[in-house]
Amino acid sequence: MSAVEPWLRGPVPGVNPFLMPMVHGFTQALEEVERAVAGLSVEQVWTRPGGAASVGYHLRHLAGSTSRLIAYAQGRKLTADELASIRTEAEPGDPAATPEQLLAQMRESINAAIEVVKRTPQESLLDARSVGRAALPSNVLGLLAHASEHAQRHAGQVVTTAKIVVGS
Repeated sequence: MSAVEPWLRGPVPGVNPFLMPMVHGFTQALEEVERAVAGLSVEQVWTRPGGAASVGYHLRHLAGSTSRLIAYAQGRKLTADELASIRTEAEPGDPAATPEQLLAQMRESINAAIEVVKRTPQESLLDARSVGRAALPSNVLGLLAHASEHAQRHAGQVVTTAKIVVGS
């Protein structure tokens, strides 16, 4: 990982310049989370300081919400499994998911999102898309931008919560 933030590293090969901010955002979220989670124990990942959401929840939600938003951007409805996973994002599981497992899920989701961004034709950016059961209006560009922003938001929560549970 570079000390220079992704948005200052220049163009990413194969990415439309209009979509570069989304790839930079996804990359920054991934890098920040990997640094923050390194060395955390299973117990620390699932600790809920002061009743706040755990690092584990934020990792699962970051991965799941990114996948769901990308599905909407592609014009796809969510599967029953994707919908069911929403209800279990805060649960550690039995046995509890490890930091490595959670990071792998997040990496897979973000890398898949970056690939979708790379393959998205510029002429489709304003194509209408609907979101959720209520079929709320959006478009491809709005969904890609929100997916990247949302990933960054939860990355920030991972960083903060990890610092709290470690005590630094």
